[in-house]
Amino acid sequence: MPPHVLIADQLSPAAVAIFNNRGIAVDVRPGLSKEELIRIIGDYDGLAVRSATKADKQVLAAATRLKVIGRAGIGVDNIDVPAATAAGIVVMNTPFGNSITTAEHAIAMMFALARQLPAADASTQAGKWEKNRFMGAELYGKTLGLIGAGNIGSIVADRANGLKMHVVAYDPFLSPERAIEIGVEKVELEDLLARADIITLHTPLTDKTRNILSREALAKTKRGVFVINCARGGLVDEAALREALDNGHVAGAGFDVFVEEPARENVLFGAPNFVATPHLGASTAEAQENVALQVAEQMSDFLISGAVVNALNMPSISAEDAPKLRPYVALAEKLGGFAGQMVDVGLKAIDIAYEGQVAGLNVRPLTAAALAGFLRPMLAEVNMVSAPAAAKERGVTVSESRQDDSPIYDSLIRITVTTEMGRRSFAGTVIGGAPRIVEVKGMELDAAFAPAMLYVNNLDRPGFIGALGALLGQAGVNIATFNLGRVSAGDDAIALVGVDQAPDAGLIGQIQALPHVKEVRALSF
Repeated sequence: MPPHVLIADQLSPAAVAIFNNRGIAVDVRPGLSKEELIRIIGDYDGLAVRSATKADKQVLAAATRLKVIGRAGIGVDNIDVPAATAAGIVVMNTPFGNSITTAEHAIAMMFALARQLPAADASTQAGKWEKNRFMGAELYGKTLGLIGAGNIGSIVADRANGLKMHVVAYDPFLSPERAIEIGVEKVELEDLLARADIITLHTPLTDKTRNILSREALAKTKRGVFVINCARGGLVDEAALREALDNGHVAGAGFDVFVEEPARENVLFGAPNFVATPHLGASTAEAQENVALQVAEQMSDFLISGAVVNALNMPSISAEDAPKLRPYVALAEKLGGFAGQMVDVGLKAIDIAYEGQVAGLNVRPLTAAALAGFLRPMLAEVNMVSAPAAAKERGVTVSESRQDDSPIYDSLIRITVTTEMGRRSFAGTVIGGAPRIVEVKGMELDAAFAPAMLYVNNLDRPGFIGALGALLGQAGVNIATFNLGRVSAGDDAIALVGVDQAPDAGLIGQIQALPHVKEVRALSF
């Protein structure tokens, strides 16, 4: 019986032809209700979607045969990736097929705002001739502030440079060398807010980027700034932006994305010089064709041969290498995630060292897994295939080293991160098939990864553990595991605490205020 794929959103007929030519049965049924999708999804091996169909926990629970979900596009907000992973379903996306189209839409928004094109068009077609009303602004010589300088952001920078604009960019993963290469000035966010005449966002929506243009951030911008968001809803505080548009601090805004979509109503609608489009960033014939063909090829390869490309939750590993590499892939990704949550700014280089038996394996998938884990706190949609490219785009130097012997463990992976502030290293191993943390900041310890963890760096003083436990208890946070490492008595120490409830910002602040505490972070895996 051939594999059976459901195409639940509109895809190019050429994509359907690819499935058919590879011997895969296809049903094209866009516009299904959730109830209809749940009723039929159990008959399919593959599900191809764009952004409309929601593959949530209920849908995935009914997908008893499903092996792969292919997203024609980059964002996977409509797919419950953790639930798919738990169900053994591979989730693929097409990260580069619509980059130019999205970048061009942001540039179009700039022109629309600078020359008030929508309002001028409506006025003229209404029989008015309000030539004096629509006084525009030149883009030439203006400062464009990029928040996010990855694939799409770098294309926007290239087009803006062609318009003779000055481009400044805020991106924690952008190196000075890469900034020069793409023709931007690397700055911190505060500097960008103060200098930019136009701000355009090109970053995923993560916990770190949510409301990156908050009320406070908008207040720090130039009076008369333009704000453009063709990336993700939720990057800008919409209510605060409306106030800034009404009082004239922000001269205009162009949004293609909103916190709630479809955006039938929004606080920004009707604001002066506000231009809205219905998530059209990837909506060109060229982009739609590219991502549709790409997702059809990827899904066909997987269903026929088991090849994995652009997977968010599974490494690109051959069938022969899979059994040996699988536990080390898990270790590398979690160790990278640990390092990524411990580094905030000024990233320069990442070195991944393999010691002992693991050094004799094909470590390329392991390095990709480590990079994916490291970058994911800032770049939510990064995967094992796109992570090396994402690091390269930002000019981050990635190096590998191998050593046949490991002094203590059969195998050890060590990630050393170099930033403008110095170097930090994190090491782990596999014990009984499970990944473990065995070294942080040169201090030995032995801790299992937990879904929610607390990292505390402190001076080793009597009473600290009791004080920490008391705070957690008062906050109703249950301790699952507690592991300690230290340089020596009275010196630098680390506590890694597995907790049943993720600590909130208030609790983190209370722990930070304890005597002798240097650093506190909430971690998730």
